[in-house]
Order: sequence, then structure tokens, then C-alpha cells
Amino acid sequence: MPPAPIVPVLDLTADSVAITRAICDIPSVSGDETLLADLVEQALAGASHLEVIRDGDTVVARTNLGRERRVVIAGHLDTVPINENLPTRFETVDGVEYLWGRGTVDMKAGVAVQLKLALELTDPVVDLTWMWYDNEEVAASLNGLGRLAGSRPDLFTGDFAILGEPSNGQVEGGCNGTLRAEVRATGLRAHSARSWVGENAIHKLAPALARLAEHEAETVEVDGLAYREGLNAVLVSGGIAANVIPDEAVLTVNYRFAPSRNVAEASEVVREFFDGFDVTVTDSAEGARPGLDAPLAQQFVRAVGAEARPKYGWTDVARFSALGIPAVNFGPGDPLKAHADDERVATSQIRHTEIALRDWLTGATA
Repeated sequence: MPPAPIVPVLDLTADSVAITRAICDIPSVSGDETLLADLVEQALAGASHLEVIRDGDTVVARTNLGRERRVVIAGHLDTVPINENLPTRFETVDGVEYLWGRGTVDMKAGVAVQLKLALELTDPVVDLTWMWYDNEEVAASLNGLGRLAGSRPDLFTGDFAILGEPSNGQVEGGCNGTLRAEVRATGLRAHSARSWVGENAIHKLAPALARLAEHEAETVEVDGLAYREGLNAVLVSGGIAANVIPDEAVLTVNYRFAPSRNVAEASEVVREFFDGFDVTVTDSAEGARPGLDAPLAQQFVRAVGAEARPKYGWTDVARFSALGIPAVNFGPGDPLKAHADDERVATSQIRHTEIALRDWLTGATA
């Protein structure tokens, strides 16, 4: 008989770096989070201080200690696709030890810290709701946190929220919004040997691409933080064969807009920018203002000794902000290495984040 398959076990009493490595080595590309979610649920199931709730591939664990305030701490389990960057390995660069591999930055190092503290902290100074969710890296309609907000809005009660997104161990307030749109040009199909009887739709996209090439992104100040915007071509499609003049071409653009605008305003910016073209918004998510004026947020920034910065990428702080819950990003890892093939996190940042978050949640710092 063939040997029985080895079933992995997640040990949350291990060092946070070891936990990071363990959960990174369990592939969980968006849509394939079930095994990791199972292991997270099993690792927390015996904790008497936690109520554990499963929703699809999202796992929630919360305390019910009757504290005056509740903090929600969340992180996503999924990653972008693997590209020969698993299994993880340690490497040293300029004297700094890194854990290298897919998910180390975005954002399993942050999740590892959260999992360790969720099991360890039986008597925090605030009640805690921990959320680990699926499908963050894909379309907003699939996002596990969004699904949970619809099915269990009661779980989103809180006075403050922390997302473990990579922030170099600093606090990044709010986030830019994001919008994808298709810019479409139409023409007339013809044989390429007699191109003059057709109209080339791909050529008609040239003015749109020229506008993008000349565009300089704005930097917008919101509540004291400077958010840099971006409007870029990300996909181009068109044509049916190498000897046919294309009658349709589509340019997909991504607009990252400052949280001073809402989706409707951002959509109008894109339509005005591509005036003369057929523009269809295909996906969007609101940004979030920094939320750093909330007393609990200010206390958190002071307690962890962090510098407040803007978050350029979209994160699920926007979902909490929409519910009226101040939210910040706080996690190990350089955001510039998120999704990179050489994704890697300094092990010192993982440990620093763990210590800072533990100290705040236990009242060691205030």
C-alpha cells in the first residue's frame, strides 16, 4: 500500500518567524485557501478564551471578556500566483536576515504574528476579534471579508481596526481607492492585404496611450498625509488573426485615486481623461481616509513607536472605514516587495511587529 499522505499541523506556540515560514510553505493562491483555513481553524479550536467561527475559507476568532472597547485585527490568507518562489528559504543581504518566498510580505508574516498572539493573549486589555479571510488578491466581489460583512455584520462591531498589510513596521493610514476601466475603440474588419478598406481599431487607441504616456500623477494631501495617485495602462487586447485588420481593441486602465475622492468622482475623472472613447468601469473599491484623528488610533501609533504614513495600495481598511471604524495598516514587510518574484521580509521586522502589538494589547505600552 502507498504511504499515507503527511497531514501538516500548524504549531502556533512556535516562533513567529517559524509560523510565517510554515504558512507560506502551504500554497494558498486566491481560490485555494481551504487547506490553510482548515489548519488555522484546527490550531485555534482548543483555545478556551476564543470563540472560533468559520465562513467559507474565512476564520474568525474572538474574545468575549466584557472589555469596554473592542479591536478588530485582520489579515488575508491568500497570495498572488507562485512563480518559482516556494518553498521559502532564509537569505542574508548586507547583514540582514530575510525570509524569502511568495507570501512572506503580502501578507503571511502579518498573519503569523496575529495567529501567535490570538492563541497566546488570554487576558488582553481590549476585547479582540481576529479575522483571517480568503480572496483578497482578486476581484472585490470575491473578497472573503466583504462576504462576511454581508452574512455576519455583527462580527464587525469594533472601536478600531488593524490590517496586517505590509507597512515596514510603521503605521499606514487609510488607503487609495482603486478603479479598473476598459477604454474601447472600434473599427472595420478587413483583410490585411487590403487594409485601406478597413479601419484599424488598435491604431485608434494610439491617442489614449499617448495621453497616458504624458500623464503625471497627482499627489493629494488628505488629513495631513500625502497620497500619490496613479493612472496606468495594464492590459491591451484586440485582433482575431495576424492577417485581419482588427475591428475592436480594448485598453484596460487602473486608476489608484486618493481617498479625498469617491468611486463616482474617480469614474468621472477617468471618463473625462479619455474623452472621445467608449469607457466602461469594470471594477472599483472605495479608498479610506486615514482615520488617525481617532483617539484609539493616536494611542496605537504612540504605543508602537511608529511613524504615520499614507497607504498607496488599496487594502481592506476601506471596508472598516465605510462602517465608521477607524482602521490602519500595520505589518512587517516592505510594500515594494509585495507580489515581487523576490518577495522577502526581514525576520527582525516580524519579531518587532509581534513585540509591539503584544505590548499594546496587554497594556505594556499606552
